[in-house]
Amino acid sequence: MIWTKKQIFILFIVAITSFMGTFLISSVNIALPEIEKSFGLNAIVLSWVITSFLLATAMFLLPVGRWGDLLGTQKIFKIGIVIFTTSSLLCGFVNSGFSLILLRFIQGIGAACTSTAGPAILVSSFLPQHKGRVLGISVSGVYLGLAFGPFAGGFLTQYLGWRSIFFTSAAIGIITVFIAFIFLKNDIVERKKTTMLSFKGTIFYMLGLIALVTGSSMIPKYYAWFVMLIGFVFLLIFWFIESKSANPVIETKLFTKNRLFAYSNLAALINYSATYAIVFLLSLFLQKIMQMPPHDAGIVLIAQPVMMAIFSPIAGRLSDKYQPRYLTTIGMTMCTIGLAAFAFLSQTTPVFLIVAILIWVGLGFALFSSPNMNTIMSSVDKSKYGLASGTAASMRVLGQIVSMTVATLFFASIIGNISIENVSETVFIKAVRWGFVSFAIISSLGIYFSYNRGKILRQNDK
Repeated sequence: MIWTKKQIFILFIVAITSFMGTFLISSVNIALPEIEKSFGLNAIVLSWVITSFLLATAMFLLPVGRWGDLLGTQKIFKIGIVIFTTSSLLCGFVNSGFSLILLRFIQGIGAACTSTAGPAILVSSFLPQHKGRVLGISVSGVYLGLAFGPFAGGFLTQYLGWRSIFFTSAAIGIITVFIAFIFLKNDIVERKKTTMLSFKGTIFYMLGLIALVTGSSMIPKYYAWFVMLIGFVFLLIFWFIESKSANPVIETKLFTKNRLFAYSNLAALINYSATYAIVFLLSLFLQKIMQMPPHDAGIVLIAQPVMMAIFSPIAGRLSDKYQPRYLTTIGMTMCTIGLAAFAFLSQTTPVFLIVAILIWVGLGFALFSSPNMNTIMSSVDKSKYGLASGTAASMRVLGQIVSMTVATLFFASIIGNISIENVSETVFIKAVRWGFVSFAIISSLGIYFSYNRGKILRQNDK
């Protein structure tokens, strides 16, 4: 295996950008209690510090994916880095919770650009037999960010304040911007007679997501369910418009005619729906119930992403040799067992047991993620890499939104309009337990889609 200097730099830039996004996400999770104190936020509003970022990312991933196919993925990638870095810097200067949530939304737009363009750039720059390997390395960058984020975020929050997290992220972003503009040139895009996309359906898609997430934050108020119902209707309208459009943002036929593509994306949606809120819930649990300072809580939470970072490249490489569905099924099963175990958390749960479960879930997620991404990118031809990457990223972020929505739902219905700091331990643990029970049930559904997706057709099948 001999890679050129350009290929190595491309892989480095995409991996660093992957690290940058997840580093900020995981470190902010640790800083949530301090952010809550700074602005006097309640539990529901506090969750929007995370959710606003995810909502914006989900809203823009699909159109950005198609823009990448038409305008060039490297151009979209560089635009995303600039937006993300600028908004990260501004987050460090906010003076209200509303301003922070708004800037986090803008950050999400930048993340949509880099998340969509990154995998598409990689699979276009390397030989097909190296897809799983390079995607595994990129995914490893994601998990290194998740691993380093809680530790660094806890340290920064405890000794320099939560704002230093955003300044650190901006510094990494500035370095990445310079490297990207030096080594990523604007790609040559084949121009077609018709390059105009129909974004009429995308408007309904965006409004639907906003309605779903906003409605979930209004629970237990009666009109919350009506708002969420409107969201579902808008998403159905989006699907109908896209299926009839001559130039759609998303090709619905990939879901109705390509089982490998459809089941792999559904498996990703389910996996992230079940696992994303783990860090959110455990960060609050460790600091409130276990009385850990942010730094110590961050060290505990490192266990899961460290396993993901170590084993994702290995799983990706294995998926180049063996059918990915076997690896993803084992991984999804391990995640389900781990989530079920978290449902038994209590005041007396030893820390070493929490770490052991995090290690187990981290290994399961590593076995799932890289092979699943390899399957998605291998199920379409080269002209649809941007779309496939954008769709896969959309499934990831939609899953993350679902995960946070489920957590917010139980916080809203059980804890109510009270700050985490003031709620009783018994009530808080009840909300956390119901969250993990729901996630275990959701994860169990993914086992079916992981195994029954079908096989990748290639010459070296075993």
